[in-house]
Amino acid sequence: MLLDTPVGNLGLKAQDFALDDAHGTRVTLNDAMGEKGLLVAFICNHCPYVKAIADRLATDAKALMADGIGVVAINSNDPKIVPEDSPPNMIRFAEQHGFGFPYVIDADQKVAETYGAVCTPDFFGFNADGELQYRGRLDSAGMNDPTGRTPELVNAMRAIAESGKGPAEQHPSMGCSIKWS
Repeated sequence: MLLDTPVGNLGLKAQDFALDDAHGTRVTLNDAMGEKGLLVAFICNHCPYVKAIADRLATDAKALMADGIGVVAINSNDPKIVPEDSPPNMIRFAEQHGFGFPYVIDADQKVAETYGAVCTPDFFGFNADGELQYRGRLDSAGMNDPTGRTPELVNAMRAIAESGKGPAEQHPSMGCSIKWS
């Protein structure tokens, strides 16, 4: 099912989590938080919307991490419903797209529920105080040719890193619904 993300509750505090990646390495909110903020991306392996932006996400995340912004991706889909979203496939997907950030498993789906994530991709941008300042899309290209795209997520996160505040105008992300258990 195709969904758009709802408007974010700006100022809402990032909720703590402790999730393992597919190798069994534990990642917490504090581990993921960067000096200047944090991007939490709810993604999966099978969604055509995620597949279309995965390389751009990896590139944009690398730029954000160089700017002192932490990045973590969370897979909340139930792999019993979509086997392509299993941990071994997460490893392959992350390697294929060059993820330089943790890609963790929300096996009981409580983190997605707590954050109010509804689709993949679903992006939450927090300032250094852990306050939500961005809930929007990666860029203006979406599933189309990224030539000439506006990197809205990067621009928003850099503004958040500098001022603590996100942009007034935010466009919803669009993607497949999270596959709830």
